[in-house]
Amino acid sequence: MDQAARLYETGKLYCDRGDYALALPQLMEASKLYLAEKQHNSYLKCLQNILRIYAEREEFEKITQVKENLHDLVIREGIELNSKTYYVLGLCSSFKGQPENAIEYLKKALTLALEKDNKEDMCYSILGLAICYKQMKKFEDALKEIYNLNIFLQVLNIPELRASAANTNALILLDLKKHEHALEVLWIAYEELKNTKHLTLAIGVLGNIGIVLFEMGQKDAAKVYLNLAYKALDPENNKRAIRQISKYLTTMAAESQGSADLIFDLDNHSVVEKNVGRIDFKNQFILLDLLKLFISNQGHIFSKEYLVEHVWKQNYDPEVHDNKIYVTIKRLRKLIEPDYDKPKYIFRAKNGYYLNKSSKIQMLENRAEGAL
Repeated sequence: MDQAARLYETGKLYCDRGDYALALPQLMEASKLYLAEKQHNSYLKCLQNILRIYAEREEFEKITQVKENLHDLVIREGIELNSKTYYVLGLCSSFKGQPENAIEYLKKALTLALEKDNKEDMCYSILGLAICYKQMKKFEDALKEIYNLNIFLQVLNIPELRASAANTNALILLDLKKHEHALEVLWIAYEELKNTKHLTLAIGVLGNIGIVLFEMGQKDAAKVYLNLAYKALDPENNKRAIRQISKYLTTMAAESQGSADLIFDLDNHSVVEKNVGRIDFKNQFILLDLLKLFISNQGHIFSKEYLVEHVWKQNYDPEVHDNKIYVTIKRLRKLIEPDYDKPKYIFRAKNGYYLNKSSKIQMLENRAEGAL
């Protein structure tokens, strides 16, 4: 096995385990070597996994860059993209919330697979179409694709694909409120994955089992599975799955602690206020750090000097920072206060600001260190 092949196999193994930080350098280096050697099919295999990582991380700008590079390569080298590459491009569009664009890629993938009579590629294309039809709430079309896929899978022994098909089928059934059937299908998916190396998919299936149990009203059992998946997933590498699971965990936390005013989910940069609902602090790091500081010592008055040093990491200058603090506090209040004109959480004191000591705050359980 040459160097490029070793790098690819190692990167693919890490990718299947969900260790994207380790997978990406291996796959990037392998892709460079394959491209330099004009081994275009192997190069495309690397890109398929790289795109998959970017999609899971929701790094859509990087996906766009890869697509542009592919376009240039097609023009420069005259190569043709294969079915699996179109399939992955379709999934990227689906992850971005563009199922119509995704379907165009997936139909192209299916056409190429049919031309080459590649049944595995046909299956992946059909799976992608089912995912998109579900996303578009065209459940009848989605179930037809699952039916077609299961016919192929009667003769193809690809556990990962069988599990993905079952997982997608279960999510369609969940949308159709067929909870018991969905749960049964998810257990089939989990059994398929027991002897595979695809850890991320297995964790996702466990999370979906938790979601179905929640919808069935089995909240205690749901919490076990959702927490297991939540702790095992990396928030940087599995943003979409984490966001979905967190939504259910936060809902259960709010139900079990009905008297809580604020439920703080640091891992997912969000807060649930009992009247306002869920508040997403994504990309609002100063506001999140400020709220985290207030919660860390509820009722303590933080001086303006302290806030500047610990939130902005700067030396306090009243001419520079007084207005900045005022505006930032105002923004935070607008996010979390049910009535901005009558604040109940963030108060001003003579020498600074503090979080109302009588407010009932709950911290959502953080991900355990050393999780899978």
